[in-house]
Amino acid sequence: MGSTSAHSGREGVGRRDLIKRSAALGLIAVPTMSFLSACASGDSGGEDKVEKGQKTKENPLAVNESAPLEIVIFDGGFGTKYAEDAKAIYEEKFPKAKVKFSATQKIQSVLQPRFNQGSPPDLIDNSGAEQMDMGVLVGKKQLADLTPLLDAPSVDDPNKKVRDTLRPGIVEMGQFDGDPVWVMYYAYTVYGVWYSQKALDSLDAAYPETWDEMLAVCEKAKKKGIAGWTYAGKHPYYIPFSLYPMIAKVGGPETLDAIDNLEPNAWKHPAVKTCFEAYYELYKKGYILEGTPGLDHIQSQTAWTEGKALFIPNGSWVENEAAKTTPKDFNMAVSAPSGIDSSDKMPFGTLWASGGEPFIVPAKAKNPDGGMEQLRIMLSEESSKNFTSSVKSLSAFNGGTDGLELTPGLTSAIAALDKAGENVVNPRLQDWYVALQKEKIGVGGLGEMMAGRLTPAEAIKKIQAYADEAAKDDSIQHYKHQ
Repeated sequence: MGSTSAHSGREGVGRRDLIKRSAALGLIAVPTMSFLSACASGDSGGEDKVEKGQKTKENPLAVNESAPLEIVIFDGGFGTKYAEDAKAIYEEKFPKAKVKFSATQKIQSVLQPRFNQGSPPDLIDNSGAEQMDMGVLVGKKQLADLTPLLDAPSVDDPNKKVRDTLRPGIVEMGQFDGDPVWVMYYAYTVYGVWYSQKALDSLDAAYPETWDEMLAVCEKAKKKGIAGWTYAGKHPYYIPFSLYPMIAKVGGPETLDAIDNLEPNAWKHPAVKTCFEAYYELYKKGYILEGTPGLDHIQSQTAWTEGKALFIPNGSWVENEAAKTTPKDFNMAVSAPSGIDSSDKMPFGTLWASGGEPFIVPAKAKNPDGGMEQLRIMLSEESSKNFTSSVKSLSAFNGGTDGLELTPGLTSAIAALDKAGENVVNPRLQDWYVALQKEKIGVGGLGEMMAGRLTPAEAIKKIQAYADEAAKDDSIQHYKHQ
C-alpha cells in the first residue's frame, strides 16, 4: 500500500499510510457488564498448560505432538468446512493428538463462562452477533500474543515468516497499543454495493458512478417493478458497508478518521450530510424494497437474489451465505459505492476492504502452541485455496487464487480491489466501539432514517449525540488514528 496522486487539491494518501492510520491500535468496543465481570473474575485456573514439544523444522512452534487441542468455530456465512479441513491436516501431522472441534453461532454465550472459569478452548473464531469484545479480552490479559506464530516459518516456504505471507494491514489490525498481535483476521473482506450483472443488463444499464446515475437506474428499475435497494433492516449496521466508503470518497479519508476518533462535530461534516441526504433520497423516491426495515440479513439477501431489488450493501461473505437462493445465471458482482459527482475528494473505485473473521488464542488455553500451529496451517497456500474455493472469499494469505476457477462474485471482488488500487479505506468504528456502531448508529440512527422515521438532519444530530456520549464515557478505552 504505497502513495497516490492528489485529488481535488488533496495531498495523496497512500494505502500503506491509510493502513497505518486506520488499522493502528486495534479493536476496542463498549463492553457489556456481564462480560467485564466474567473476564475480571477469570484469573483462576488455566495454569495447567501442556508441556512444550520438541522444536524442529517441521514443528517450529514446538507443539506437544500428543496434547489435546480444542477448537471452537463460528458457524456463520463461511460455514465450518474450511476449518474442519485444516483440522484434518493438523490431525495428520500430529496423529497422537485428540482434537475436539465444535461450532456455534453463540460464541459469547458458550465461551464466556469458560473464560470466567479460566478454561477456554485453544483456538476460537470470535465472530458473529455474539462476538466477544476483544477490547475487554485484551485489557484483561485474556489473549495470547500471536507474535510467535507470525515469526514462525510459513508452511510453504521455510525461508519466509508467516507475517510476510499476509495481505497488507492484517498484522496491524490485530494490534492495540504496541507490537503484540492479539487477533488474526483470517478472511479478507471486500465491502460495497452488491448486485446482479444480469439484472443490470436487463435494464440496459451500467453500474452508476454518480448519484444522479444511481437515481436514474433505480427509477428505471422501479418502472419494471423492481426496487432499487434493499438491506438488512433488522441489522442496519450493514448500511455503512457502502455508506462509509462513500463518505470517504466525498469528503476524503480524514472524514472517517474524525468519526472513528469520536471528534466533536465529526458527524456534522458536509460530506456526511451530503451522503445521508443521498441515501434518504432512496427512501423518499420509493426506491427501497417495501418491507425492508423488517427484514434480517438472510431475508434481505434472499429478496435480492430473487430479483426483487437491484442493490444491497454487504460484504464478500454474501456469495457463500446466499448461495442456496442465488440463480446460476445471477452473475453476482460488487462495486465500490457511487459518489456524488466530480467534486468528490477521492476517485470512483474508493473501497472498504479489510480483515475479517477474527481468530484468537486465549492466554489461559491449555495448548496455545497447538492453537497457533492450527492457524499456521490455515495460513498455508493449500488451506487458503481451500477456503477461497469453498466459501468464495479471499483469505489473509496474500495469494491463494492461482489456478482456481473463481466464482462471479469473487472475480468481481478481486477486480474491485484492483480498481481501487491505493484508494482503500478501513473504518474502525465497528471494531473500536461495537455497541455504538451497531445499536446506536446502526439501529438508532441509520435504521430510523432509512425507514423514514428520521430526517437526515435528525439522524446526524442523534448520531453525533451518541458519539459524544461515547467520547465522554470514562468506562471505555478510547483509540485514535495515528
